[in-house]
Amino acid sequence: MNTDTIKFDLDADGIALLTIDLPGQSMNVITTQFQNDLRTLVEKIADDDAIRGAVITSGKPSGFMAGADLKGMGDFGAGQQESGATAGKSRMAQLFEAVWPVNEILRKLETCGKPVACAINGLALGGGLEVALACHYRVVADDPKIKLGLPEVMVGLMPGGGGTQRLPRLIGVQPALMYLLQGKTMSPQEAQGFGVAHEIAPLEEIVEKAKAWVKANPKGGVQPWDQKKFKFPGGPASAMSPGFAQTFIGGTAMTIKQTNGNMNGPFAILSAVYEGTQLPMDTALRVESKYFTRLVADPQAANMVRSLFISKQAAEKGARRPEGIPPMKTQKLGMLGAGMMGAGIALVSARAGINVVLLDRTQEAAEKGKQYTADKLGKRMSAEKVQPILDRIHPTTDYADLAGCDLIVEAVFEDRDIKAETTKKVEAVVGPDTIFGSNTSTLPITGLAKAWSRPETFIGIHFFSPVEKMPLVEIIVGEKTGPEAIAKALDYVAQIRKTPIVVNDSRGFYTSRCFGTYVQEGTAMLGEGINPALIENAGKHMGMPVGPLAVSDEVSIELGHRVMQQMKKDMGDAYKPGAADDVVEKMMAEGRTGRKSGKGYYDYGEGGKQLWPGLREAFPPADGPADPEVQEIQERLKFRQLVECARCFAEDVLETPEDGDLGAILGWGFMPSTGGPFSHMDTLGLDRVVQILDRLAQTHGERFAPPQMLRDMAKRGETFYGGNTRRMAA
Repeated sequence: MNTDTIKFDLDADGIALLTIDLPGQSMNVITTQFQNDLRTLVEKIADDDAIRGAVITSGKPSGFMAGADLKGMGDFGAGQQESGATAGKSRMAQLFEAVWPVNEILRKLETCGKPVACAINGLALGGGLEVALACHYRVVADDPKIKLGLPEVMVGLMPGGGGTQRLPRLIGVQPALMYLLQGKTMSPQEAQGFGVAHEIAPLEEIVEKAKAWVKANPKGGVQPWDQKKFKFPGGPASAMSPGFAQTFIGGTAMTIKQTNGNMNGPFAILSAVYEGTQLPMDTALRVESKYFTRLVADPQAANMVRSLFISKQAAEKGARRPEGIPPMKTQKLGMLGAGMMGAGIALVSARAGINVVLLDRTQEAAEKGKQYTADKLGKRMSAEKVQPILDRIHPTTDYADLAGCDLIVEAVFEDRDIKAETTKKVEAVVGPDTIFGSNTSTLPITGLAKAWSRPETFIGIHFFSPVEKMPLVEIIVGEKTGPEAIAKALDYVAQIRKTPIVVNDSRGFYTSRCFGTYVQEGTAMLGEGINPALIENAGKHMGMPVGPLAVSDEVSIELGHRVMQQMKKDMGDAYKPGAADDVVEKMMAEGRTGRKSGKGYYDYGEGGKQLWPGLREAFPPADGPADPEVQEIQERLKFRQLVECARCFAEDVLETPEDGDLGAILGWGFMPSTGGPFSHMDTLGLDRVVQILDRLAQTHGERFAPPQMLRDMAKRGETFYGGNTRRMAA
């Protein structure tokens, strides 16, 4: 009795084997069709006396199951057609009926009256693990690469197939919350230690081991929590229990600290676990579905899923790669500059199996750059595993060693003349097919390409520091950059397992240009005499990783000053001093250049960092009203970024809102709970965005003035994701 998504086999012992294999999918996911098929087979198992028990496994070598199919979630529950069954019901009631079947089916599975085992052949995440947890016995393949977990919180969601109820009943409330709230995964050995996995076996034996358990346990079809004497591991789940209460007091406080109250998912998880664990399982599952319904009804989850899952996956699979160009794998990389950025690029490249020529002005500097890899990897890898990676890095001062490199990445001093000199030296020794990528963070690629005789092979490859941790790479296309250079850059980013966005050329490109506005607005407010602690806390509490002054210290006030000087030099009389320029000049005069020197807007010492006490004296409060309300500060910090992102779209620096949202979240940490600046503007409504920007422009200056494109879109009722004609044409 095969179905579209599950193959059904019954052996001579009466044990049914259900092999999940969704057609047209590289990985099994929970779809509506899968739910219907599983319901049909669960009913057959329960009703057919010839079936003594069942084993569930996967027919895909990629793994067991990755969870729910999130691609359609953006439209989940929105604009549903009313049928006779749903007419008159509220949207929330309709949504509940749409999400409840997963819990209903898995509950029927674990209460079917017959033993059901699960043979897990690969990763089991989200709904995949929830299917496994609804089985009575779990055998996992002995493979350290296998991960089991419930990572839904990472994309603004929560488990919706019983995960918030079964995991606490298996491993205890406190350990379960650690995994649920952090999206952590378990190895097979960790899972076995917790009781999430009952047995670990070689891959080729897991199905037979699972069948053997079913055969040996004809009365094993009862979950622990359905037995009369069941007790929660680690203590009772009761509001009257001191340990239980302390867990949620501490867990809530930690969640508020980590999210500043901006994320819905973690609080929904806390509520579902708190309420559900004090109830019988059937009621508890309905509680979980209730909170899951609330999450999917809010735009936050849909925005986060779109940006952090769908758009991210599409980018990593080559959504922006030019068509018709064969793979252009990098074999030998020339890395110009062995400072922190260059050393990080060398590390991730060598780790990906690429040979790296690491060039700097002195052999000592080049060797120090190589040592960076040894120091970083040595903290978490054995010497035997680190050595082959180190062997791929060749430190040198000789440009002749670059011969044979098929890709060059330049990360030298952020000065146009120095970069031009370096570029010309490289071209003298490499072949005509070599692609040259500049890691500049602000200088236009079209201008830098003038030092290279083949501008069609010149491109921007902008990394973020620290390279080994930051996931994003911004690919910048100059006026004459050709498709082969774009393909080469994207293939290289795929090799080193980073996430790319592709943007067109401008000063600061997209990420540096828009990220800079957050820093500049915070600095401008400091210059106005607003309390620096208020500025910093406002930034953090609105969802940015750190305050704008702390970011400036990390990036370096000196670097910002250098960029400012280069802009003045390049633009001449066209340069318009920003509101933050005077503050930066004063900090430089004070010798406070940022964290690297131990002093900037903050003082850095053995006890940590604290705001420089002299800030209030250097930038005293202005005469007049007291400091503005925190909401006003947050509005300026947020909308200064939003308007610059909109300008990048209007000026064709950005071609898609997907790149804009992904680049903002992964590049400079823009408020992940919003799904990114373009998702956030759509959610707010473009007419409202324009109104707020007009008010801010009138009060604080033209830097807040919305571009005409944004006004036109608002007037036509368009959105970036739903009704922008340029994107739809693309």
